[in-house]
Amino acid sequence: MTLNEIMTIGHSTHQLPEFVKLLQCGEVTAVADVRSVPASRFTPQFNRQSLEIGLREAGIKYVFLGEELGARTKDAACYVNGRVQYARLAQKDEFVRGIERLENGAGGERIAIMCSESEPLNCHRTVLIARVLSDRGITINHIHADGRVESHASAMRRLMDKFGLAQDELFRTPGERLDDALSRQEDEIAYVSEDSFADRMVDV
Repeated sequence: MTLNEIMTIGHSTHQLPEFVKLLQCGEVTAVADVRSVPASRFTPQFNRQSLEIGLREAGIKYVFLGEELGARTKDAACYVNGRVQYARLAQKDEFVRGIERLENGAGGERIAIMCSESEPLNCHRTVLIARVLSDRGITINHIHADGRVESHASAMRRLMDKFGLAQDELFRTPGERLDDALSRQEDEIAYVSEDSFADRMVDV
């Protein structure tokens, strides 16, 4: 086990045995669930209680961190025009505590941050949480649905490619271009409150 390393994974539509196998192949010993709502009509095997029991039977620890690190905060100050702002979310005391819990836990467990989306780039676990952890010196690797493990650096290169930002520019550094790509991806995936959507529908 490598210290200061954290994995990420999306449960997608896997059956629980398949998901456990992915974790075991990645030598994961603990799962940190960062879903704001740890339940699904479409994948009930990943409802919090069912998941926790299934992981325990496989010898994998489970902790729910959705209140600290979930993307659907109840704090109105973290929203602009109904859309959650990751930079504001990252400043919340609860979020910082969640990050610190992951850092501390990574000293003794091989942790996988879990959310629902299969593609790492389409989830706040990568665009927000992994970004913060990486900036704090934690090595991040992403487990894909086929079992492939991708480094965070590789995922960020894919993200920059998506927005045509991979090539050198005269006036912007690679870090500035990556920040731009992350901002654009956030605009695509960040949670928009249903109340805000209803308000806009009324205004139309």
